[in-house]
Order: sequence, then structure tokens, then C-alpha cells
Amino acid sequence: MNDEPDGIDTPAAPGPRRLDIPRGGPLDGVGEAGGARTAREARAHLRLTDCPPRPPDADEHRPLPEGPVAREELALLRRVHRPAPGHAAMRERLRHTRLLALCGEPGTGRAWTGLALLAELTDEPTEGDDPAEAAGGEVVRLGPGTVPAGPQIERGHGYLLELPADATDPGPLLDRLRARFAERGAFGVVLVADGPAADRLLGARRHAVPYEPPPAAEVLDHHLAHLLADKPAELLDLARATAARPDVADALGLDEPRPGEAARLARHLAAHAEGRLSDEGLLERCRAFAPDQARAWFDGAGRPGTLPAALPALRTAALRIALAVFNGSAHSLTAEAAELLTWELAVTVDPQYAPGRPLFAARPGAGLAAARAVCCDGAEDLGEVSVPVRAVRFQGRRLASAVLYEAWDGHHNVRGPMARWLRALCDDPRPQVWVRAAVAAGVLCARDYLYGFVELLLPLARADSPVQRMAAATALAEAARDDGVRPAVDGLLRGWALGDDARERETAVLAHGYGLAAGSVRASLEELARLAYADDGRTTSYSVLRLLAGTDPEAVLAALAAWLHDTRRPRRDLALLTVLRAVTTRASHLWGLGEVPELEPYAAWPLATALLAARPGSAPRLAELLRAALTSARSAAAAEDALVGWIRRAARDDRQLAVLYGFLPRLAHDGDEPLDVRAATRIREVLEAL
Repeated sequence: MNDEPDGIDTPAAPGPRRLDIPRGGPLDGVGEAGGARTAREARAHLRLTDCPPRPPDADEHRPLPEGPVAREELALLRRVHRPAPGHAAMRERLRHTRLLALCGEPGTGRAWTGLALLAELTDEPTEGDDPAEAAGGEVVRLGPGTVPAGPQIERGHGYLLELPADATDPGPLLDRLRARFAERGAFGVVLVADGPAADRLLGARRHAVPYEPPPAAEVLDHHLAHLLADKPAELLDLARATAARPDVADALGLDEPRPGEAARLARHLAAHAEGRLSDEGLLERCRAFAPDQARAWFDGAGRPGTLPAALPALRTAALRIALAVFNGSAHSLTAEAAELLTWELAVTVDPQYAPGRPLFAARPGAGLAAARAVCCDGAEDLGEVSVPVRAVRFQGRRLASAVLYEAWDGHHNVRGPMARWLRALCDDPRPQVWVRAAVAAGVLCARDYLYGFVELLLPLARADSPVQRMAAATALAEAARDDGVRPAVDGLLRGWALGDDARERETAVLAHGYGLAAGSVRASLEELARLAYADDGRTTSYSVLRLLAGTDPEAVLAALAAWLHDTRRPRRDLALLTVLRAVTTRASHLWGLGEVPELEPYAAWPLATALLAARPGSAPRLAELLRAALTSARSAAAAEDALVGWIRRAARDDRQLAVLYGFLPRLAHDGDEPLDVRAATRIREVLEAL
């Protein structure tokens, strides 16, 4: 029973229609080469599973209390605190200037270092005073944004405070505070988060130092020793060994924990060593570190809620989200994507305000530090060659997925600007851009299909841009990895295939080329066979060819052989066009969303040659298909041209030539039977034309 519309096998004019070699893919070569590495890296960063939400332990995020710090707390601080680099120099500077601003990221131990500095100095007698009266001043922690007035400052005391969030030029404020502390014979440490305020302070050298945390390994070991000090020695050895386990490091997903995280990890390791926490419980708590960091980053990122005061915080949030999508990519691509997202976020906060871009950063690299990111050497794949780039990445493999999920799941009003941003990126012809954006869009659609379908998938699929339709297909295939979403994607594509919208129909064809939307490669092949009538075979054969370069080429070769003997001409043509493409298309242009490591050494070769080298068992089927193309009146001329080009290309590479030498004799025999005279004549003519 035919499953195509009536009349599709009837030629429009007498005589067979000649099939030509399809040139290029749906994007005509633009945005295809180089997509393999990009897709692989995007999947690796965004497909990490995180632990389910759970209530945090009571002491996991215990903040230091406001007000006077108890002597017991200071005594504990002295026992477990590890001095940061330059601790002695910071103490001497604070002693002489009475005020010190520590510029760095929250969670790096600035507060503990500030308390330690103040504790050391308040224990010393103030010059000119009676030592019995001056020693033993209190250390006071003020609430965020609290600035003490002169009468509130007690002589000999030390004060730890955080810079107000809306302070963009804090120099004059710190000058006044320094004068107050000097007048009252007290000390103050101000915590300043990295950003414009810190840049101004450090650029002017006004009472500020860049804060570098102590090594996390030292902090972790010191806390373990303290927590297990009164336990048997073997428990400390067990905790240290557990910290070095690969599964613990993988669950943590951070290159190096910050001091606060190291202290928290030490508590979990100590509990595990004592038997109070199971192996799975330990891993669950470790997997929560990256999501907790993302949650802390976005908490209050929109305050203050008016521009331009909120712009620095929005710019930092945009950089973190852009890094989540472009982690490991070229710094230039990431930075540009972050600026585009900054604009979307800013006009969402205040539609009447058009934000500009800062041309020169006061302190290069400060923005990356705020995202726990570093620059590194990298390479971008251009298909046939790779070029070196200055890349940027998170300092932790779980941070990318944690940031993307937190922004999407935890902050509904961010979804609109993120969706607009991703749709715009999906119109970029560079695969290094649109592929990453499409994979991210697919991941987000899997988390909320109802929203993603309307805001991401439909606009992309109905766009006039072929790159956006290809991105829509990629996003749909990526979303279909989720077992709960796959039936919805499969049903959507079936509806599009039967509909009248050519753009939606093409998107369905492209989506099935990944072999994910229908649940298996075989199911996608069945759908593509039904869609063979929908076009001249150019797009459909490209998707079949992509499947041939995928994880189950044997299923594709079997389907092509079956289609050759099908009574329906569109299916026969689809098989012929696919085999013509196989000998003319580079394997590197046919990347999918699954790993095919056996083809990687042959990525620059035509797919047929790469398959023969990587999977020698495919040779009989390929020979059968190529013989059919050479002997069919509809494809003979195109097949001869393709075969000539195939052999000439191989002649320039001894490795390819060796593969073809082993394959070409198969064209002269059909199993144990000699090739018929017509086919033998065709092959002889081709070889004579070389």
C-alpha cells in the first residue's frame, strides 16, 4: 500500500527524469563544516544531570552573624583559618591606614580573612593608650550595605562591612570611613565584589587590594584535620582518600573549590568518614555545589531594578549565561554573545533605555573572574582544518548546565530575553554559533516543552532563514533525547510532514536526519521514506546521508537496498541520490548528535571512503548501491561523474587510494556471480575516462 499521495510516481513528462548529483546540503555549505566539534562540546557541557532538589543542611550556608563576633567564634577562626597570599602585608597596611578594601568574589574567603585581620589587630594595644584598657577590642560584623556613623564606632574595635550594592564610585565613601576609623582609633575591612566599583578602587589604589584566596587543598585538609582531631587517625586518612576519588571529583564538577566550598566539603567528608553519610549521600551533596553557585549568582542579580544602576549586574549575569552556552568556545564569540544578551536583558528591565557597551575594561579579566572562568588555548574546527583561538571556559564542568538551568527554571522573566537571544544566535551562519545555540535551545525545550515550543521551536521552524530551520531541527532532535518529550516531538513532526507549510515540512525532514526524534534510526528512516515525495530528494537524501554517517549505518544501508527495489519511484530516487552523495560529500559535513568516534580519523574523506575504512563490513552493500546507480538510466551519468571524482580525489591520498583498491573489484562482481555486461561496460568506461 502506497503511503504517498496519489500520482506521485507518474512522471511529468515522457521518459525518465535524469538525476543529478546533489551539491551541498540544505545550507549550501554555509554553517555546516566545523559543526561536529561544536555539537560534541555543546552536548558535553549541557547534558550533565544534576541531583534532584533537596533542602540544604542547616549549617551548609550558615552566614556569619551580624553584630559582635563571639570570642568562641574568633578562637575557632584562629584554629581553622588558612592565611591568604599576602596576609602579612595586608595586616601591616590595615594597621597603618586603618581601612582596607578586599576586592574579590564572594565565597573566596574574603570575610574570614577580614575577620582574621581585625582579630589580630584588635588584640594589640593601641599606641599611646594603657595596654590594659586598649587590648581586647571587639570585632563587629555589620549587615550588608551598613555604613557606620562616627558615634557608632568604638575605640579599638574592628568592623567588617560590605560595600553597598548601588555604590559605583566608592572612593569618596571609603575616604570618609578611613577618616572616621582613624579618628576613633578603630579598624575597618570593607568587602568589595569584583565589578566596576572594584575596578575604580584598584585603578586609583585607594585603600584597596585584589584578594587572592588560599589554596583550596590547604583549606580542605586543615578543616578535615580540625573536624576529625579527636577521632582515630584512620578516619582522617579515609576522608583524604575519599576527597581524591574520581567519582567525588566528578560529582563536585569544580576545578578547584573556593575556600567556603572547601570548608563545606570537609564537613561532608568528615560525616562520611564517621559513617553518618552514605556514599550516595556524599555524591548527592557534591552534585549540589554547582547549582548552589548558580543560585547564588542570580539571587538579586536584577537589583537595583532600574537602569543604568542595574546594568553592571545584568552584564555579569549575561556573561555567565553566555558562558553556559559557549563554554570552551572562542572568547570573541562568547563576549559578543554576552553583549547581545545584555542588551536583551536591559531593554526588558527598561524598554525605553538603550544600553551602550563599555569600550575599555579598567581591569582585563575581572569579568571572567566573576563568572569563575579563565582564558585558555583552544581550537575551532573549520571542517578541513582547525585554527587556534583564545578560548574561555568555566572553572568546573558542571557550572555550564547549572547556570543554564538556574536561569531558565528559577527566573521566569529571564526566559523571554533568553529565547530572543537564542533565536538570533540561530541565524548566525557560523556553526560555532548556531549549533551551540540550537543545542542549548533543545536542552531548554526538554525542561519546559510547552514554553519552548511557542517561544523557540515554532519561530525557528517558520523562519525564512535556512540556518534557523536547521537550528530548529537540531533543537527538536536534542529535545527528543528526553523520554518524556520525545512523543510530543515525534507527533509534531508527523503533523508537519502532512501539512501544507513547506518550511515546517523541511524542518521535519532535517530533524529526522539526527535519528532521535522518532526514537530510533530505523523509525527515522521510515519517516524519511514517507517524506521522499515532498521534494526533489535534495533535503531528504541529505538527512538519510546524515544517518548513514551516524551510529547505525548498517540500518541505513539495509534501507537503501530495500528502497532500490521499491515500486515507488520517490523511494528509488532517494536511494540513488543518497549513494551519489555518499561518494561526493565529506564526512566532516555530516555531523550528528551522537558520538561516532570510528569516523573521526577519516573526517576529511568522502563518506563512502570513510565508511569503507572504518567499517569494512559495509563494502558489499555499498558496492550493490553503487552498481545500481551506475546501471540505472536515471542516475548513470551522475554516477559516472561521481565515481570519476571519487577516484581522482583518492589518487591524491595514498591512504584513500588503498581503500579504493580494495573496494573497486567488488564493483566487478555481484557476490559470487560476475557482473552483467552492461554494468561491466559502465565501469570500464569510467576507468578509461580517468
